[in-house]
Amino acid sequence: MARTPSGTAAPRITLTEPGDLTDWQPAPGDVLSGDRIDGRRIGTLDLAGQRLPDLEVEECVIDVLHADDADLRGLRLHDSVVETLDAPVLRASSSTWREVRVGGGRVGSAELYDAGLNGVEFIGMKFGFVNLRGARVTDVVFRDCVIDELDIADARLLRVSFEGTRIRAAEGSNTRIEHVDLRSADLDRVERLEGLRGATIASDQLFTLAPLLAAQAGYRVD
Repeated sequence: MARTPSGTAAPRITLTEPGDLTDWQPAPGDVLSGDRIDGRRIGTLDLAGQRLPDLEVEECVIDVLHADDADLRGLRLHDSVVETLDAPVLRASSSTWREVRVGGGRVGSAELYDAGLNGVEFIGMKFGFVNLRGARVTDVVFRDCVIDELDIADARLLRVSFEGTRIRAAEGSNTRIEHVDLRSADLDRVERLEGLRGATIASDQLFTLAPLLAAQAGYRVD
């Protein structure tokens, strides 16, 4: 297990980009609830507004995924790459993400409560609100992302890092945190950080966060 000098374990990312894929460009109505899409290279997968609970996508490369307001409850996304994810509203509660890389895009509201994320990389993403209430988040990297608000109440985070990622607010209660690394995160403009108690920060970040931490602890600095 890779560890930093502080003893904080790094996320284990083992995704191998799928190969030997069949090109496929689905037409409207080709994807139905409960379908399994396997071994495909897809230019644009437009699921916006569709009701597709329990959809399964495995060993696929998707250039652009449009998922605005689609019902993707119970989605199973495994061993796949999504180059761009576009979803002003992503409805994917109780979904399972395993060995997945999302290479960019924008998500306004990510409804990922009760989800399971394991071995996932988010790169260059812009998130408005990320709801991970009750989620299990293991071996996950947010790299060069922007997260305005992160709700992790009742979630479990294990080996999660935020490399070059700006977090404005993180809150939640009953969160279990192990090996969560904020040392390379951009916390200069953070407003709330209650939900990430127990995470590892760098010594220079401590000076930046001191007023916020004092306020959270109930101290008045004069």
